[in-house]
Amino acid sequence: MAADPAVLLLHLKLLLLVGVANGAALFGRTVFRDRFAFPVDAGLTLPDGRPVFGRSKTLRGLVLALACTPPAAWALGIDASTGFLIGAFAMLGDLTSSFLKRRLAFPTSSQALGLDQIPESLFPLLAVRARYGLSGVEIALMVLAFLVLELAISRLLYRLRLRDQPY
Repeated sequence: MAADPAVLLLHLKLLLLVGVANGAALFGRTVFRDRFAFPVDAGLTLPDGRPVFGRSKTLRGLVLALACTPPAAWALGIDASTGFLIGAFAMLGDLTSSFLKRRLAFPTSSQALGLDQIPESLFPLLAVRARYGLSGVEIALMVLAFLVLELAISRLLYRLRLRDQPY
């Protein structure tokens, strides 16, 4: 059975919005450098002695994700509220990943294959699942696509010296 082009286009648009949400922080760091880079966790640590999220999770990145995804959605012909949902839940996924990495003693900005990509793509897709009638298989395939694309794009950005590390 051939895939419906309209459905594939929707999936691509949703993946692009997830990418916009997750790329907003990198964009912010590139443009603003250290300005406005206030840690989301305000430098607090938990009883395990580790930061809640780490210094690389900033209010700047969070605000940019929430500010960039609604207009990007609108530009793609998708309701801006979908863009906001995707931005918010991508950031929730990213913070969840960072929280888990700190508990597992991964250093800030270190790579944890899967843990770095799955929550930040899965959470926003689950958030818009009912709105777009996404099946579990569709979501799983989009998360897998995001993981592969994110790794490839990350390496490219590293070669262009827009990322500090190739992941």
